[in-house]
Amino acid sequence: MRHSFTLQYCDDDILVVEKPAGLLSVPDRYEPEVPALVVELRKALAAGLALPKGYAKGVVPAVPAAALPAGPGAAEAAPAASPSAVDPEAEVEDGAPAAAADPARGAELLVVHRLDKDTSGLLIFARNAEAHRRLNGAFGTGAVKKTYRAIVKGSPAWEETGCDLPLHVDGDRRHRTVIDGHHGKDSKTSFTVLERYRGGGGFAAALVEARPETGRTHQIRVHLSALGHACLCDPLYGDGQPLLLSKVKGKWKGDEWSERPLLSRTALHAFSLEFAHPMTGVRLRFEAPEPKDFRAARVQLEKL
Repeated sequence: MRHSFTLQYCDDDILVVEKPAGLLSVPDRYEPEVPALVVELRKALAAGLALPKGYAKGVVPAVPAAALPAGPGAAEAAPAASPSAVDPEAEVEDGAPAAAADPARGAELLVVHRLDKDTSGLLIFARNAEAHRRLNGAFGTGAVKKTYRAIVKGSPAWEETGCDLPLHVDGDRRHRTVIDGHHGKDSKTSFTVLERYRGGGGFAAALVEARPETGRTHQIRVHLSALGHACLCDPLYGDGQPLLLSKVKGKWKGDEWSERPLLSRTALHAFSLEFAHPMTGVRLRFEAPEPKDFRAARVQLEKL
């Protein structure tokens, strides 16, 4: 299966890409043949894709390179990110390869962080070793500001809250991240409720903004579950049930046998990234629009 993905920014040092849900960030160590974003991007580069420099907005590889419009660059200066040592479990985890290179073309893509397969949104790749080193330092010191949007089960009693429960990656037989006060690593996430939804049969949900200050595997999902508000459709930390309009809308009159879910993957989207360019220090900010399935679910929930 071929996947397309949207390029937001490109220069000699970094790529910023919107990953679609259903596509791995990096190859799976147990199933290396499963499509992954870094591999798909390598294929696009190997096929001769001429990436534009600076801000760009276009789908790769569905849109020809010449059709990707260039835009203005950012102008807010900031100090370069510190290249300090990074916790190896902070962003690239579970044995993910640090680099993916195309020897024939000398094209190098270095993995800085990753998103879960079902999570959509923004990812940064480094294009050389020095940019990779500095971005690792920025992630490790919390200099990269990340925001996510999640549709969660229930209506939180709070408008804003935080969770700092320590997390132990791959802590049980299902390879889940678990809360562990003895062996877990420091983890912190801040949450803000953006919207609330109420439907029939006592159904309640909310749109929540999550701002992780650390980058443990599944951190947002685990912290939300610990607060009693797991992401909708989450198979590991929630009930894994698809979001069906028939289950949340009073007096629904459709055909339950032919009904299609509003959402069937973990309701989590990496919405924005803000960081200093690793080589120039220019401050950059990117936002990824909510994908079609996530937005369609919100539209229907807003109508309840």
